[in-house]
Amino acid sequence: MDIVSNLLSHPVHVIVALAVVLVLARAGRAAARWLRQPEVVGEVTVGLLIGPAVLALSDRAAFDTLLPAEVLDVLKFVGQTGLVLYLVGLAHKLRPGPGSPSQRTLSGLVAGAFVFPLTTGLLLVGLIHLTDDTAARGDAPMPAFVLLVAVAMSITAVPVLSRILGDRGMSDTTEGQFALASAVVMDSLGWMMLTLAIGLGAGDLSGLWGSGLALLAGGGCALLLRLGLLTAPARRLCLRMPRTTAVLLGCAAMGTALLTERLGMTAIVGAAMIGLAIPGEALAPWTKPVAAVSHAGRTLTPVFFVVTGVTVLIDAFSAASWTLITATLVLGCVGKLLGGYLGARLAGMPSGSARRMGVLMNTRGLTELIVLEAGHRAGILPSPLVLALVIMALTTTAMTGPLLGLVDRAERRRGGSPTAPGLPGPVAAKGTAP
Repeated sequence: MDIVSNLLSHPVHVIVALAVVLVLARAGRAAARWLRQPEVVGEVTVGLLIGPAVLALSDRAAFDTLLPAEVLDVLKFVGQTGLVLYLVGLAHKLRPGPGSPSQRTLSGLVAGAFVFPLTTGLLLVGLIHLTDDTAARGDAPMPAFVLLVAVAMSITAVPVLSRILGDRGMSDTTEGQFALASAVVMDSLGWMMLTLAIGLGAGDLSGLWGSGLALLAGGGCALLLRLGLLTAPARRLCLRMPRTTAVLLGCAAMGTALLTERLGMTAIVGAAMIGLAIPGEALAPWTKPVAAVSHAGRTLTPVFFVVTGVTVLIDAFSAASWTLITATLVLGCVGKLLGGYLGARLAGMPSGSARRMGVLMNTRGLTELIVLEAGHRAGILPSPLVLALVIMALTTTAMTGPLLGLVDRAERRRGGSPTAPGLPGPVAAKGTAP
């Protein structure tokens, strides 16, 4: 009710703020294209820096006039709505495709590109402890803090990776499909570990019971939705009225997300459950409704970036040390580049393909920011550490294209092909656009 009253009392201010955010997001995407970067890099960077930049150019009183608390509350809700709707499509894409790579090759790459970065997360926690960086440590329970930092260092963003593969003409290659299938597995493992970390963040048995209740409630809603979607009337509705179906799916996702949040779990978990519950294409053509829901969320996610910049990063710029930022970036790169390379070699790939796989696994992007938002909202990740991880996510994503170019040029100089003609095991995986 507070959101509704704030919206009704400041409708023009809210509309103007949303318009400004969306225009700046468009400018960020255009700048990213000009720099030959994924659009999400420009969009996220602009969104996160709007608030800190305005505050740096003015004083706090002027900033509060431009963006009063009532308007910010509405923007928070809009940003959360965008995130929830976007996650429906992302989680749906995490479902296994009709084909799969051989277990040996897939497990080899996952072992390197996921397990190895987990250890770099432990190293980062150790560094925070050794430097006695209380601002980056916060006061969350140690098991939850360690697990969430490890997950944040291990994420490979499926949406951005899919876009990079498409831009470089690698989507239909065995190498590109193998990378995407591995990223799907790693992100699925990451979501499960994120849920566990948030549950551990409760800090006591009653909190864990509350998190368990939230998971049961969200899972129950997702199960009811899936059973309903498997019926003949639902399939007919999907075929005849895809837009209406998309609206109903969006409402189900928002309702489940708000329920899980009210019960003590992040709304992100509820949204992911709904995405996973939607049947695959073999049972009904859900592609169009799911894509419509995800596109609506993608349109609103710039608001989420702006709110994150205002509520999390403004104070973090002065509290985060350069030691923390540098160590996070170095460990993030080492974990994915080296881990992806070693995992690919373990899976039997040639050295050129293994180097390319390590670069692809280093792509983090929007998925990383979603994990960080969940960890910060749960009180596990303090703002300075979130800032360091955001810089790491944006930098590693921006590095992907140039590093792939370097690897390809090195392959050509050696007389090899820039993409491997044959890799172990057939792969069929689906990607998503960011």
